[in-house]
Amino acid sequence: MHTLRLRDREFRPGEFAVMAVVNRTPDSFYDRGRTYGFDAALAAVDEAARAGADIVDIGGVKAGPGETVDAAEEIRRVAGLVAEVRLAHPDLVISVDTWRAEVGDVVARAGADLLNDTWGGPDPALAAVAAEHGIGLVCAHAGGATPRTRPHRVAYDDVVADVIAHTTGLAGRAVRAGVREDAILIDPAHDFGKNTWHSLEVSRRLSEMVATGWPVLVAVSNKDFVGETLGGLPVDERQAGTLATLAVSAWQGARVFRVHDAASARSALATVGRLRDA
Repeated sequence: MHTLRLRDREFRPGEFAVMAVVNRTPDSFYDRGRTYGFDAALAAVDEAARAGADIVDIGGVKAGPGETVDAAEEIRRVAGLVAEVRLAHPDLVISVDTWRAEVGDVVARAGADLLNDTWGGPDPALAAVAAEHGIGLVCAHAGGATPRTRPHRVAYDDVVADVIAHTTGLAGRAVRAGVREDAILIDPAHDFGKNTWHSLEVSRRLSEMVATGWPVLVAVSNKDFVGETLGGLPVDERQAGTLATLAVSAWQGARVFRVHDAASARSALATVGRLRDA
């Protein structure tokens, strides 16, 4: 099992890291633009740090379909925020949620420590950017989906096998591009190129991803599969299901947890750790 090293932080096997989401988007599925404004986004980072977040993940493009956001606009939304957060929080690990190499290069120069490619490697040059700047990379599985599209009649012979093959393949490609092994994570990317059954199957068998030795990131916070599993709950009623899924993931060995509520996640993960180590 790899020790994950990002910035000056180490996250060893068995330790849990909270990654707080901060979206500079006007149309986020979760907060509907609450942190789109620069000052609001910076305040959200401050709040997440106080709540115990180890990493903050800054995004400038809504994951789902919506208005077109080109690379220049994405950079406008995130680069200045990254620079300001770096000044305000010198010890906080800064991640940027992007699949574009040109965005990755700009935010790395602004102070980012990790590039979170949730779309599964559509731009191979992103790994080269991470390598050039000596920063980390998240290697995710989206089933070959085009960025910002929703799954439609997607099928796998074995979704977990497909996830493992793709994410470890991307991790290997990143190492060959020069990314440090101890700065790479793999992510099953629940709901990306997957229906609810697929996301549940990945959750049940997450230990198989952990067994690869790569640190595993899970991003399940308030997602559609949680709401559908609980009978069609709306976004603002998915917190209990989110925490349950985080606990199941942590028990199986996941290392990093991307969440909207850092304080609740920190408490849930501390409970799992105490139960495991009792």
